[in-house]
Amino acid sequence: MSLPHVINLLDIMDSPTVSGKDIKEYLKNIDGMVECQIKTISENGGNTDFVNIKIPGKNGKIKGGSSPTLGIIGRLGGIGARPEQQGFVSDGDGALCAVSASAKILAMANKGDQLEGDIIVSTHICPNAPTQPHEPVPFMDSPVNISTMNTHEIHSEMDAVLSIDTTKGNEIVNYRGFAITPTVKEGYILKVSKDLLYIYTQVTGKHPVTLPITTQDITPYGNGIDHINSILQPSVATDKPVVGVAITTETAVAGSSTGATHPLDIEQAVRYCIEVAKLFGNEKCSFYDVDEFAKLEKFYGKMTHLQTMKKVSE
Repeated sequence: MSLPHVINLLDIMDSPTVSGKDIKEYLKNIDGMVECQIKTISENGGNTDFVNIKIPGKNGKIKGGSSPTLGIIGRLGGIGARPEQQGFVSDGDGALCAVSASAKILAMANKGDQLEGDIIVSTHICPNAPTQPHEPVPFMDSPVNISTMNTHEIHSEMDAVLSIDTTKGNEIVNYRGFAITPTVKEGYILKVSKDLLYIYTQVTGKHPVTLPITTQDITPYGNGIDHINSILQPSVATDKPVVGVAITTETAVAGSSTGATHPLDIEQAVRYCIEVAKLFGNEKCSFYDVDEFAKLEKFYGKMTHLQTMKKVSE
């Protein structure tokens, strides 16, 4: 079960003194040999601990194999907004989900159910992140900027990326649970993967819920253009396909709200990421149609300029 890991890690993260070392210690209690790197980065008068976990697969690249590597990124500004707010904030769901997925995958491997491909899990731990005004509800900010996050969370070994992010502060998806986005690759918003939709139905027992995204959502932060949130910011820093896994609610909930994390919703998203990881490593899950993408670029050219910052007009 994934739920015990979600509950245990939520309890650990719901602390003003939590750090990346606490996450590493939890994972080492599952697998003493786990490769978990912690790096503290300071910017703008604050700091956060980046956590990077590499879990080898039976036929993964770490062992010289050929199975593709899945990246799972817990995207967020912070897990706490102290001193303004006391407790774990809604924005922390992405980190909780990503780390819980790594814990469950490690536990599976210990029991003999090692996945075929490697898994790289990245997120960051900050219990005292700032907030910023946003409509309809306030956004969580971060002590480090998005480019710094991408530098420490995107790895060249990743062949595809699931980017998990709390996506509650909007009036676009009115559903409690999680939703997935269309695939984004090199500036193109592609059609929603049929394989990923199918996995959704098997995990939830319900029809798939998708998050609509726009061109502006896949441009870099800092360009003065509104974004639904940072869920697809990893797509500006890689040429690999990226799909957002959005933790959603029926009403608009601020990222800085406490008491707004639903463990059962997180657990469902954890199971989804793990099922994607199983099939992706076995090359039975495609994030996009390779041939169709080649046609798009042939017909309409590259769209990689959308991955860059705005041009300064003369």
